[in-house]
Amino acid sequence: MHPLLSKLSSAEPLKDFSTAELNQAADEIRDVLCNLLETRTAHFASNLGVVELCLALHSTFDFRKDRLIWDTGHQVYPHKLVTGRYAEFSSIRTQGGLMGYPNPQESEYDLFMTGHAGCSVSTALGLRSGDDLMGEPERKSVAVIGDGALPSGIVFEALNNAGFLAKDLVVILNDNKMSICPRVGALAGYLDRLRSNPFYTGLKTEVVRALNHVPVFGDPAERLLAQMKEGVKAGVLGGMLFEELGLRYIGPIDGHDVGLMKKYLAMVKTMPGPVLLHVVTEKGHGYKPAAEDPVYFHTPPAFDANSGPAVANAGSGQPPYTSAVRDAILRAMDDNPKVTVMTAAMCQGTKMEPVRERFPDRFFDVGICESHAVAFAAGQCKAGMRPIVNIYSTFLQRSYDQIFQEVALQDLPVVFTLDRAGLTGPDGPTHHGVYDIGYMRLFPNIAVMAPAYAGEVEPMLQFALQHDHPSSLRYPKTSGFDFQHLPSPIELGRSETVREGTDGTLIVFGALLDAAMEAAQSLAGEMNLKVVNARFAKPLDRQMIVDALSDSPFCLTIEEGTLPGGFGSAVLEVANELGLDTRSLKRLGLPDLFVEHGKREDLLDQTGLSAEKIAASCREMVASELESRN
Repeated sequence: MHPLLSKLSSAEPLKDFSTAELNQAADEIRDVLCNLLETRTAHFASNLGVVELCLALHSTFDFRKDRLIWDTGHQVYPHKLVTGRYAEFSSIRTQGGLMGYPNPQESEYDLFMTGHAGCSVSTALGLRSGDDLMGEPERKSVAVIGDGALPSGIVFEALNNAGFLAKDLVVILNDNKMSICPRVGALAGYLDRLRSNPFYTGLKTEVVRALNHVPVFGDPAERLLAQMKEGVKAGVLGGMLFEELGLRYIGPIDGHDVGLMKKYLAMVKTMPGPVLLHVVTEKGHGYKPAAEDPVYFHTPPAFDANSGPAVANAGSGQPPYTSAVRDAILRAMDDNPKVTVMTAAMCQGTKMEPVRERFPDRFFDVGICESHAVAFAAGQCKAGMRPIVNIYSTFLQRSYDQIFQEVALQDLPVVFTLDRAGLTGPDGPTHHGVYDIGYMRLFPNIAVMAPAYAGEVEPMLQFALQHDHPSSLRYPKTSGFDFQHLPSPIELGRSETVREGTDGTLIVFGALLDAAMEAAQSLAGEMNLKVVNARFAKPLDRQMIVDALSDSPFCLTIEEGTLPGGFGSAVLEVANELGLDTRSLKRLGLPDLFVEHGKREDLLDQTGLSAEKIAASCREMVASELESRN
């Protein structure tokens, strides 16, 4: 079915492919991607958009020796297909199968596990510098970065350093007018002007015609002439932004013309110093519905490419926590004109489109610039507003210093709503939001909360917005627990007992309350367990901890976060401070290792956090207690 791809044990044969064969390979890649979407959700539109770019890169460079870094690595599916992983490709994003991001353990072609945006230029420049120091200057270093990631602060830090060091480096700017949602900001407008300048429209034809007459390995004078043409174009069209930073600017060029890209890549490959090649692509290219709606088709549900529009699979029937938080934010903004929302290029992922549409003056998408989002929110807060910073847990880590300096140190009542907190399933370790409990609870002044069921979301957010200090609220990528229970009022540092019992206590922080309740119910014939919804990881309910460790035969803390520095560690710290006996306490959480990709429910079971495994831990605690008595 895929005669070219199926024979590629590495990308090396691509160097001998004709343009016609490369175009056939592109068709085969798109067919594989459409077939994949018939079985599972996966990153789709972004991969369709880089097919020709990937083929041109691998047919020009030898990335077993040369260096290639894909920024925000969800666009590496074509790269995996041409680097010897075609036979395994159907396993991508399944437990034990290929990762949906670059993975050095899979292939020598993957150098970094890149899941966050903006770092490719820095790492590629570091590789270039390291190779020089190691005595291997012949190795080429290439970074592919999207226009959505380009405004990230670290990108300009890297470009500034690259221009200063003047080392050989190729930066491919993949410009498709998108990140996940349409890109935002002044730099987006600048790139649009580069693409649409009327002078460029006429000049492009002449430059392409000239390049078609420049041999790939031709006379140096001819090569120099082509470079001079590009230099003139950069000055006329405004590519001087990059030129002034010390990078040679080339482009824009058509990123779906594989033959043309090979000529340009062959040219920039030989140019000394840092070069930026501006490549224009279309997200979703080759599959019309994805090209027309690349936001929806970023990670669509499974569908048949031949049966019309995709239809989402039926879920559990309960809305996800993300929707519950979004709806609570909408009501808060209706009630309080001082409430604002910041997101970092994730309006779709956090389901904030209705907020953006209803409150355009109080909704701020700052692009992939999480550090700026937090500092920007601090400024609004200082001016008297009540900002909500709505960002995935794994991405908020990028603003750690601003959480410290601009928010916690100033004791400003910024509210952080952390989406995708916990295990995110097939996205794997780059996206699991499992560190925020530890990194949030370290700072003075911040209240660290987590709703344990859907009915707690709105009252907890309302509490945070009325709290005169910083606060964070974490929630997972899953349906909200439909707990038939009327929440007691949210009070700072107070827990809620949701099940009485005398034979042991389960203290749950966050959305694993449903698993704990199921475990307690399954053990009802063996033991009667008390279940506590902790609500706060900081400040902790100290009296609840005293009661649990003094009155219960055993106590389990349960969290969907890392054990080191997490909620259970906080309980141990308080118990130690109070002089309590902790021998009957066991912590359940995520181990001190990177959890791989897979279905969330499978990963929870694997890490001891399913209802069955929680019940098994309770039995072990009872058995241990009986053994100690004997």
